[in-house]
Amino acid sequence: MLKLIQNEWMKLWSRKVTWIMIVLMVFLVFAVLGITKWMNSTGNEEINESWQDITQTELASISLLLDEPNLSETQIDYYEGKIAIAEHRLENDIAPLEYGSMQQQVLDTHMMMSLVTLLTAIVAAGIVASEFSQGTIKMLLTRPVKRWKILTSKYITVLLFAVLLSVFLLISTAFAGLLFFGIGEGQLLVWNGTEVAEASFWLEALKLATLKFSSIWMISTFAFMLGTVFRSSSLAIGLSIFLMFTGVQAVLLLRNYEIVKYYLFTHTDLTQFYTGNFLVPGITMSMSLLVLAVYFLVFMAISYWTFGKRDVTA
Repeated sequence: MLKLIQNEWMKLWSRKVTWIMIVLMVFLVFAVLGITKWMNSTGNEEINESWQDITQTELASISLLLDEPNLSETQIDYYEGKIAIAEHRLENDIAPLEYGSMQQQVLDTHMMMSLVTLLTAIVAAGIVASEFSQGTIKMLLTRPVKRWKILTSKYITVLLFAVLLSVFLLISTAFAGLLFFGIGEGQLLVWNGTEVAEASFWLEALKLATLKFSSIWMISTFAFMLGTVFRSSSLAIGLSIFLMFTGVQAVLLLRNYEIVKYYLFTHTDLTQFYTGNFLVPGITMSMSLLVLAVYFLVFMAISYWTFGKRDVTA
């Protein structure tokens, strides 16, 4: 299996388009942060409010949100944690991280991971389909290796590529943030369920990136299935990208219906349990993980069944 994965990895990096993806992603990161720095320095007047005033306003806003009816336990826990952090800052005179700082840009890396999702979906959709379109699938299957092992090696290669892209995104964001914003003042605080504690922005950024990886994982798996079933990378890429950009909008349209709790894109972004931006009230982390697991098993079962039964001589 290890040799199969190594072979797929070498084939992936032998393509120029793979290197172009890396360069394009790094360029976009520097461009986005550069434009953000330029807009902040030229388009807005300097804000004279102190961090204490801003924190007081935030505290009052969150307190009002807690008074709203029909809040789930997850939402209540999140808002109570935010209140505890705000009160701790004010009582101990601990300033938050500056928005215009390298640390904050690293923390916000997860907001740009849709780039990783897009690029990984392209690779996932084509890694099997390209073998059929180029006619190399016959040569691949003449080896004395079971089909499921071949397909598994391709899927693992896709996941490794996604992890590598995520690391590149985090590193390039840190360098771009350092270049355009510099290291700022302030301290990151988190609520661990019982008390407020200081935290490393690197560890928190990795936590957010890990939670966001659920979206990359599921959309890539879906693209992988489409590429395996239809043997057309263009169809798989197009449909995957379409669903990636319209999936959340569908959640918002269906949020008043019970069926939305079982819809894939309601659960793909697990950072909602960290940031408090819940798409649908009443869902929990355990429920999201269960729904994602079911979809994953369905997608992979279709992929393996199709790849194992298909007549490649046709």
